[in-house]
Amino acid sequence: MLALVLVLAVGSQPQEQGLRESHHLNWNKFSGFWYILAVASDTRGFLPGRDKRKLGASVMQVHKAGQLKVVLALNRWQGCQAYTLILRKDGKKSVFRNTLKGVKGFRVLSTDYSYGVVDLRLGRASQTSKTLLLFSRQNVSSFLSMKKFADICEILDLTRGAAVLPKDASCAHTILP
Repeated sequence: MLALVLVLAVGSQPQEQGLRESHHLNWNKFSGFWYILAVASDTRGFLPGRDKRKLGASVMQVHKAGQLKVVLALNRWQGCQAYTLILRKDGKKSVFRNTLKGVKGFRVLSTDYSYGVVDLRLGRASQTSKTLLLFSRQNVSSFLSMKKFADICEILDLTRGAAVLPKDASCAHTILP
């Protein structure tokens, strides 16, 4: 009986390899302005203290065939900072990367085009950090999108580093198209 309980417990553990990126994602439809409503990261100190957090934002557009231009605005310890990256599509997977800039992977794990859960892997050589972002077209989240974000946080073991960002959109509005 104990063996059966252990097998069931191990079988029900969240597993990262079970996550699949959206292979049939329409990048033209996914492009545009997004608010970043929640963040989870395994990087210590990724977000500033609770009293200094603000909504983030992203603007994405298909740059050329196989390239994605991503602008991210995040409130960090130094204040609101914007990052612009040109990412190239991996030939075999539905993931974008720019290893010269330290982006090992940018992939959409879940979306209905009104929200998106994005997995961002940063690092160089053997050091990689995991960051999960909840994107939304509006500055508020739906229950279902927040639940999806929380479920994926659990699978990626990021629940301890997760934060829902307050509704202050002053940082997000710095990159409005």
